[in-house]
Amino acid sequence: MNTLSAHTASVQHSGMPARGWLLDARCAMSLRPRARSRLHIIQGRAWVTLGQVHDGAGNESGDLVLGAGESLVVPAGARVVMEPWQSDAAPLRFDWCAEPEARSREQAERFGREVVTPSRELGVALGQAGLALVRLVRGLFGYSVSAAS
Repeated sequence: MNTLSAHTASVQHSGMPARGWLLDARCAMSLRPRARSRLHIIQGRAWVTLGQVHDGAGNESGDLVLGAGESLVVPAGARVVMEPWQSDAAPLRFDWCAEPEARSREQAERFGREVVTPSRELGVALGQAGLALVRLVRGLFGYSVSAAS
């Protein structure tokens, strides 16, 4: 499943042998991944703003400039805005994919939520049903003994 949602008319998926997406000069793109993802710059330089609280000094904007070969890990739900660093440069080529460990972590969380938790709840419920059955049998046995007397 592709977690890329682009909001610009100038993004093209390359039909050339080179892999990645193209972002034309003077265009910007906004991305919001559903899972932890990686933005990898293949060609050109990108000006990237990660819509999160940054840890830098008060005068730092939190913007990044990434060059070819550099990557940025983007947390799930974060908003990323990027554009080519220079407006007269060639199109920016980048790759966007979910982090493999994020997928396996999501699968583990889903398994825990959809299988492990209900099985524990079922175990507790069966234990309580067993105790209730024992109490019922004791009560019926006690009632039958007192009724016979």
